[in-house]
Amino acid sequence: MLKMVKKFFDFCSKKNRNKFYKSALLGVLEAIFTAMKIPAAFFAIKAVLDNSIDINVIFIVIAFMLISTLGKMIVSRFSSMLQTEGGYDTCALKRIEIGEHLRYLPMGYFNDTSLGHITSVTTNTMEQTGDIATRAIMMFLQGSITTVVVALFMFIFDVRIGLISLAGIGVFLLINQWTNRSVAKVADEKLSADRDMVGVILEYIQGIAEIRNYNIIGQNQSRVQKAIDRKKKADITAEITAIPAVGVQGLVIKLIGVVIAGFSLWFYFNGTMELSYTITMLLCSFMVFESLDTAGIYTALLKIIGKGVDLANEILEIEQMDIDGEEIVPANRDIHLEHVGFAYENRKIIDDVTLDIKENTTTAIIGPSGGGKTTITSLIARFWDVQEGSITLGGRNVKDYSFDSLMENFSFVFQRVYLFEDSIANNIRFGKPEASMDEVIEAAKKAACHDFIMSLPDGYETIVGEGGATLSGGEKQRIAIARAIMKNAPIIILDEATANVDPENEKELTEAIENLTKQKTIIMIAHRLKTVRNADQIVVVDKGKIVQKGKHDELIKQKGIYSNFINGRKQAVSWKLS
Repeated sequence: MLKMVKKFFDFCSKKNRNKFYKSALLGVLEAIFTAMKIPAAFFAIKAVLDNSIDINVIFIVIAFMLISTLGKMIVSRFSSMLQTEGGYDTCALKRIEIGEHLRYLPMGYFNDTSLGHITSVTTNTMEQTGDIATRAIMMFLQGSITTVVVALFMFIFDVRIGLISLAGIGVFLLINQWTNRSVAKVADEKLSADRDMVGVILEYIQGIAEIRNYNIIGQNQSRVQKAIDRKKKADITAEITAIPAVGVQGLVIKLIGVVIAGFSLWFYFNGTMELSYTITMLLCSFMVFESLDTAGIYTALLKIIGKGVDLANEILEIEQMDIDGEEIVPANRDIHLEHVGFAYENRKIIDDVTLDIKENTTTAIIGPSGGGKTTITSLIARFWDVQEGSITLGGRNVKDYSFDSLMENFSFVFQRVYLFEDSIANNIRFGKPEASMDEVIEAAKKAACHDFIMSLPDGYETIVGEGGATLSGGEKQRIAIARAIMKNAPIIILDEATANVDPENEKELTEAIENLTKQKTIIMIAHRLKTVRNADQIVVVDKGKIVQKGKHDELIKQKGIYSNFINGRKQAVSWKLS
């Protein structure tokens, strides 16, 4: 049990750990105030039995009771506030810490890790940590402290009863270990079912359009229902396992109280304990384990909480990319790939690629799907680290740069644009958070999206849905371009940015891209002839290798992927219904 408490405290930041330590110290004071009821009761009982009640006795009893009640109330308030602040602050800070940690993980982590797992840990697990875990651990500590302090007060009256009380605490701890082992058997399944349910529901919501289009609602609803049923079964199993264990725990505590009362009476009848002491010990037999009984109910949750802390730590322990390089401003933006190799799960994706991209030139990368085009741009921007060879920017290895200083050189416009559930103005400001409204509007005009933004009900303050769901594909693309214009990075990576744009938006999007790419180094993955033919160099990638490289006029004369690509596009453009 103490290991679980230590694990939780280690999980907290130093600032919040100190809050819990202070709360525990206040808990000792609260326990002393609680135990002061014992001498108050003793003086009252002794005065009644000795028929010696006077103003002094009344004053002493009232003083003890007032100090006990008011002291406990005041200390409890401060202690609870420290626990609450520490718990919720831990929850918030860990979510931020996990978010920052995820920011610098290799992108491969997100390819083989369920979104439901990450979401479950950052929502449900952190919620339990901030609320239930704090309450359970502090209740356990407070209950233990109060019980020990009351037992120590009982030592003052009778060593024998004090020893019986301490023995009772030992018995409770043994029973509590059994309770925790019982709950541990179902903790993994409960958390696994929770993660699985979150993942399946997220997948269902994100793919609802495809589910409806292909009329597979029943099949997917069945998956969701199975995940929910599994979660329900796991929760019920956890309750069924915990409730009897907690019940036995509570029964044992009450029986120990009966044992204390029985021994007190036995000591009185054999003449080894005065009546006033006996009555006081009888009262203590009800009081000594009261707090521990309440704490015992919460301890059943600690094993599940401990597993949740382990899940959060697993994410935080995943090795990040080395991001602590130098703050470098390159002398130029020449990019050079030297014999670069990269594999994912033992599958070679990039194989011995050497490539020069000069500053303020346009490089178009084409090739079959799955050939490695996007991986090359990801390696250049250091979304992954190369496993063979090297990549340099301005003559310096990209690994020499701090991650943030490297990112200052790049802007990205992807085929699939993600907008945050915020105002359009703030979505554009992601490129420059401190930008004024005039700068936002200027970037929007250059990206050819000012007119459609002004036609919206709230203009630039219009809130877009999560992922930009309330806007068309072309509108999202232009806002993404406005964001990139706002950042004004010297290198632009376009990953099939115009691949799925409808004809009505193509003119505006082309104009926006032209404004974005003026006097920049452009690396584009493209499937359109007009965006490829004017590139300074065209790189054809197939099966992780560069199979052709040159300008349009050179490559069109060669047999191979590029000429097939161009001829196929020409045939597609000239195709008509007869």
